[in-house]
Amino acid sequence: MNAGARVPGPPSPREAGLGRGVPVLHEDPHVLAVDKPAGRLVIPGRGTDERSLREELEAEHGRLWVVHRLDRGTSGVLLFARTAEAHRTLNLAFDRGEPRKTYVALVRGLPPPERRIDLPIAPARRGKMRPARPGDPRGKAAATVVRLLEPFPVRAWTGAPLALVEALPETGRTHQIRVHLAAVSLPLAVDPDYGQAGPLLGPDGAPLIARTPLHAARLEVVHPAGGTLVVEAPWPADLAAAVEALRRG
Repeated sequence: MNAGARVPGPPSPREAGLGRGVPVLHEDPHVLAVDKPAGRLVIPGRGTDERSLREELEAEHGRLWVVHRLDRGTSGVLLFARTAEAHRTLNLAFDRGEPRKTYVALVRGLPPPERRIDLPIAPARRGKMRPARPGDPRGKAAATVVRLLEPFPVRAWTGAPLALVEALPETGRTHQIRVHLAAVSLPLAVDPDYGQAGPLLGPDGAPLIARTPLHAARLEVVHPAGGTLVVEAPWPADLAAAVEALRRG
């Protein structure tokens, strides 16, 4: 079972259909995988009447169970269960840390070829997270492998080096990748919570990307009916355009 495009790469045609404007990457009687657009809430938020992505998809596909979440600014592979049994099976898999997740991110700084960030994370104020202090009972184990994909030299209009990286979280803590990257001085190129608010401006002063440049590119998990489900999402247009501008200089 496979859908989408390889990592890394620019946008490419989806192999499946659309659910009311939301690209469907894979659909069967047990699961639904979509390409979440940046800027969308997965589930209803507190104090807002904004329609969530789950609510929109349920209007087209029937009842859905949330298996995992992506931050509002993050794009890419998002998986829902379509039955209670599938939900239980997938929840157990995620609780055990079995799914293999691959993200692509645009960061500030010069990353090494590869590093593993092993740093517990604890809740902070106003819905944020932070690296846990030693002995903090609220800290939860968290680890992320970061691999350099492509460095970009300093440009007059960037003011600092930028790089394209692959992030492979071994755990699934809230804001994990963003907190880990910021903790090792490699914050996302745009991140109002853990880095610079942005937007990232191009050589002409126009915004290249105005949201957190983090994309859930690939998810591999045991399918509830057996076998392995691999779903991949092509790069969104804003990330692809930003990378192309950095390559051109």
